[in-house]
Amino acid sequence: MTMLDLTVVWAAIIGFAIIAYVVMDGFDLGIGILFPLFKVGKDRDTAMNSIAPVWDGNETWLVLGGGGLLAAFPLAYAIILPALYAPLIAMLLGLVLRGVAFEFRWRDPAHRALWDIAFTGGSAVATFAQGIALGALLQGISVSGRAYSGGWWEWLSPFSLLTGFGLVIGYALLGACWLNWKTEGGLQRQVVTYAGRLGIALLIVIVAVSLATLTLENSYQSRWLSFPGVLATAQVPLATLIVTALFYRSLSRRKDAQPFFWALSLFGLCIVGLGISIWPDVIPARVTIWEAAAPYRSQLFMLVGGGVLVPVILAYTAWAYWVFRGKVSGEGYH
Repeated sequence: MTMLDLTVVWAAIIGFAIIAYVVMDGFDLGIGILFPLFKVGKDRDTAMNSIAPVWDGNETWLVLGGGGLLAAFPLAYAIILPALYAPLIAMLLGLVLRGVAFEFRWRDPAHRALWDIAFTGGSAVATFAQGIALGALLQGISVSGRAYSGGWWEWLSPFSLLTGFGLVIGYALLGACWLNWKTEGGLQRQVVTYAGRLGIALLIVIVAVSLATLTLENSYQSRWLSFPGVLATAQVPLATLIVTALFYRSLSRRKDAQPFFWALSLFGLCIVGLGISIWPDVIPARVTIWEAAAPYRSQLFMLVGGGVLVPVILAYTAWAYWVFRGKVSGEGYH
């Protein structure tokens, strides 16, 4: 395997880890965002029990993505981290807060209302910070030589705030669709209503972010709008409209699982669009994956470990979801 091939493999591994994180942690963060809208008592307990067996394992992919970036693309890690210190620290603090709140709301019922607020706040902050970090990366990071050269607040812009707000809507949609799949009765009817409204909001945000992205870098415009490439890239917005229609059809037919997977498909198309915009850069319009790659021997050594660990993580995750399949009822996991 050549250095070129190995670098692409590691880019694929990190990309897969990011996708897996969005798919698996997105819906439980979304449940936290929607949590204040559920009735205190059984509905809130049911919502939390629907993710209790899997929520902490979902974040494994975030660790794999961050650790893989450090190991396989150290130059990118060294530039991105100081550029995004503030949103990344906010994300980690939010994840810690929601994790603590998740456990303590069951063990400290006297202060459950406060833990519920912490669970919602941690979920919202973590999600919003992730969206801001994505927007800041897309809008461009100031690089001089092999180091970050921008200021402390460079990440903060109307575009990054838009992507942060959009991700909150997107995760909330995944959370609503997950609860539609895992619950029944009044709570299920409630989240179906939320899913319908959030789907429209997400489509509006996708259009807004897509149009705004074209104004950020000339390379984005050329990749999306130049002929004949536009014949291929035009299929992404077309597929988005088709998937949105299928999502609402499954929702109107009161399907349990289908809306969740169609919502995931919308996220998948957004990730495809992101890939079209930035590939083969790891820092858009600044550093390519080959410029940021670790030495060949280092990548090969880590690939052996990754080849063992990733299948193990996938097997454990699949087993956990299989064991806790079906509707949540009764006392649930707790």
